[in-house]
Amino acid sequence: MLRTLCAALLAAAAPWGHSAPPATVADLAWMTGAWAGSIGGGQTLEEHWLEPADGSVAAVVRLTGDGVTSMVEFIVIRETDASLAMRIQQWNADFSPRTAPQTFALSAIGERRVAWRADSEGPMRALTYARPQPDRFTIDVELADGSALHAELQAR
Repeated sequence: MLRTLCAALLAAAAPWGHSAPPATVADLAWMTGAWAGSIGGGQTLEEHWLEPADGSVAAVVRLTGDGVTSMVEFIVIRETDASLAMRIQQWNADFSPRTAPQTFALSAIGERRVAWRADSEGPMRALTYARPQPDRFTIDVELADGSALHAELQAR
């Protein structure tokens, strides 16, 4: 009986557990700025986040190393349904698509921390940005194959 009751409560709570938390792009103002850091293998990751404006935040990302640019990425976060949605697309240096666009739903937001879960197929399952210190910006990525990446970027 207890097992059945617990299962029923979990099933009833499931829709609420998957809804995106309320947020606006103003809540992401802490991301604004230019960030860069080594991610190993002689590669440098740069992220340039624009200030929130008119319901969106955008960033351009560049991966460089060994004297070449290997990837460029565009990120757009927009307000939708009282929360936020993120879309990412990556290109090779010659601007040929590296990935199809991938969309993410907001999964958690706090003071200088935001987490996303993929809601479309693509190279990433989850992505978290944080700014633990004024001059530090961190990125944690869970890849589709289950592996994880962590990047520590510094203010430029």
